[in-house]
Amino acid sequence: MPSTPKTRYPLEEALHWRYATKLFDPAKKIGPDDWQLIKDSLRLAPSSAGLQPWKFILVEDPALRLALREASRGQAQITDASHLVVLASHRKLDVALVDKYVARVSEVRGQSLEELAGLRNGVINILVDGPRAATIEAWAQRQTYIPMGFAMLAAAQLGIDSCPMEGFDTKAYDKLLGLEGGPWATVAALPLGYRSEADKYGRLPKVRFEEKDVFEVR
Repeated sequence: MPSTPKTRYPLEEALHWRYATKLFDPAKKIGPDDWQLIKDSLRLAPSSAGLQPWKFILVEDPALRLALREASRGQAQITDASHLVVLASHRKLDVALVDKYVARVSEVRGQSLEELAGLRNGVINILVDGPRAATIEAWAQRQTYIPMGFAMLAAAQLGIDSCPMEGFDTKAYDKLLGLEGGPWATVAALPLGYRSEADKYGRLPKVRFEEKDVFEVR
């Protein structure tokens, strides 16, 4: 099926244009070039210490998406959107992840592992063996919301709709996605595609508090 014609929005216009889309048009599909840009926005998002404690599961199988919809209180976005990303985070930060990241730094920047020993040991002492290890799962979950925000903004600038979703049965997601008992746990889901003309929320004004209610200068 041909992709929907491209639309581009400047940042300010994109911020006002986007909303949490409730009804997607299942006939409209994201083109491969735009989809690659959205994937890049996920992958290139920042993270604390650069550790990227996340995994992005791209769910394409229709039967699996239907099962995930059932675990999402029947919300149609899961099946009707062009693409579905499930975001998962590490349950526990371990030395293996730190070593994987340090090895990647060595590969990309041409630094030896010996030069990077300070980075490795510092991260391990703080996040793996230090007191923050007790709350590291919550830390990883918070980190994983960062790329979701990046993807939503990138999509909006491309004229692509999205709907950030949580509050569904994450344990059911873990089971359906084969994550049970492993290092990853479901955090959120992000359907992406194009709004249906039947979605009344797309025609409503955006409701946000005024600047004076959310900014404080000290």
